[in-house]
Amino acid sequence: MRTIVIIGGSKGIGKAIVKTLLHTNNIINISRTSPYLDHPNLTHHNCDVLKDELPDLDSVHGLVYCPGSINLKPISRLSLDDFREDFEINVLGAVKSIQKYLDILKKSDNPSIVLFSTVASKLGMPYHASIATAKSGVEGLVKSLGAELAPNIRINAIAPTVTDTELASKLLRNEKMIENIRERHPLKKFLNPEDVAGMAEFLLSSKASSISGQTFEMDCGIVSFKL
Repeated sequence: MRTIVIIGGSKGIGKAIVKTLLHTNNIINISRTSPYLDHPNLTHHNCDVLKDELPDLDSVHGLVYCPGSINLKPISRLSLDDFREDFEINVLGAVKSIQKYLDILKKSDNPSIVLFSTVASKLGMPYHASIATAKSGVEGLVKSLGAELAPNIRINAIAPTVTDTELASKLLRNEKMIENIRERHPLKKFLNPEDVAGMAEFLLSSKASSISGQTFEMDCGIVSFKL
């Protein structure tokens, strides 16, 4: 059975990935809070990835880094600390996690890393300056490490549009906002966490053994189409 480390698997997309992979993999969740799931294949380590030492592990076949932020403000209200915090959460936390488990991943069969970007890195959107900057850094990291770690380790990113999670709750706080966001997307929908978890499952699997250095836009058409 493969061992998958999920950083930030207690909520939202991360928890959906835990649930999707739990029955066929050993899951090690590392986050500040527990996902509150009871399963023999799940081990939880209480840890703040930016402040604490990550736990030592004996075996890792896949690494998923889920922490993110949605810090939406006009540029006049974004401080340099806002930019630093978003960069630390989205980029430096991922770098720290990869560096920690890199040697163990190299020893595994078909090892894979999955990170997260956003459609705002491709589609210019007001008030997204800080998060788009940070997530563009994630995409650059994926490209660079895809080349550096080939052929031993694959690394890819998923760039979701609005996803129905606690993190996006301010964007989906009433029926009018929900309908507006749905109508903005050519497919007339937005994502649920399970949609994204399915893509992560694929990228971690041997079915994606020829894919590395890519960012996959799960955009419900908002980046790809103009209708």
